[in-house]
Amino acid sequence: MGPRRPPELYRAPFPLYALQIHPRGLALAAGGGGAARTGVRNGLHFLQLEQIGGQLSASLLHSHDTETRATMSMALAGDVIAAGQDASCHILRFRLQRPDEKSGGSAPSKAGGAEKGPRKRKASNRSEKGEGDTRSETGEVAVETLCNVQTDFSPEALQKAVRVSADHSLLATGGADGFLRVWEFPSMKKVWEFKAHDGEIEDIALGPDNKVVTAGRDFQCCVWQRDQLVLRLRWDENMPGVPDKTYRYQACSDSGTFLGLGTVTGSVAIHIAFSLQRLYYVKEAHGIVVTAVAFLPESRRGRELLVENEAALLSVAVDSRCKLHLLPPRRSFPVWLLLLLCAGLVVATILLLQLAFPGFL
Repeated sequence: MGPRRPPELYRAPFPLYALQIHPRGLALAAGGGGAARTGVRNGLHFLQLEQIGGQLSASLLHSHDTETRATMSMALAGDVIAAGQDASCHILRFRLQRPDEKSGGSAPSKAGGAEKGPRKRKASNRSEKGEGDTRSETGEVAVETLCNVQTDFSPEALQKAVRVSADHSLLATGGADGFLRVWEFPSMKKVWEFKAHDGEIEDIALGPDNKVVTAGRDFQCCVWQRDQLVLRLRWDENMPGVPDKTYRYQACSDSGTFLGLGTVTGSVAIHIAFSLQRLYYVKEAHGIVVTAVAFLPESRRGRELLVENEAALLSVAVDSRCKLHLLPPRRSFPVWLLLLLCAGLVVATILLLQLAFPGFL
């Protein structure tokens, strides 16, 4: 029997496209209806993850209004957020306010409850990068906009991927124009740019020694050393029996031990990273395309939230829902029992030899 239907951790008032989890136990979920006048809002929600009654739950701490822009991609570096909205990357900084700093904010609403109305103050821009004193606050969270930079120049005008390097010094963006652009972070001074794919860049990974991995809609996955191609992966080279344009390289979430996958049909799976053995699978967990997945981090707060589970994966989709996927402890064979069985096997072997060959001992 497969896993039970995953619990709904949170439901937003708009489609969800991006998800990140902060080491302090905050989930950041973003999306929206875009500029179309459909009445669907755009926003970035800060969710407090906590254990209540033995179950992982989420409380809405703060709703940051992104006006007419839906966040389609997002990266997190400490308390700084890189949010892909339309053709630009918006750099935000958030701060959790101490109790003595709270200005009369009410208790956080539970998942699925009414949305908070944040205070917002916007001043005129101070530079061509779009820097301004744009702030959004509630009693729990304060958010300010540091700058925004155009990162895609195609007619579609869409940044689809953004990643921050492990040391938080570089940020890479990719979009509908197929160009990979690398920036100093968080100043957003351009370091280099080049055409990486014929068509949209779907995902990016930043490695050591300035290596970058890009996955494109052109059915290719490429490894770059700065702007030099090091390796190109193609389906027909690794799987000769599969036509070259049967599958596209796409994104996944890596915890170091496990891989979390979401599909276009809404299914969610967890695999062992080194062997790709599947440990968890729920068919059509969302019933519509899964747009992002993220593991609880392996931080002290993350381990507290896991309790006895091996891993917890959050998934979001166009259905506005954030769902929780728990990987319970796998059954293990006690070492002492294994040693006892080995000793018993040795004794049984000696007795059988004694019976078969009298005088053996």
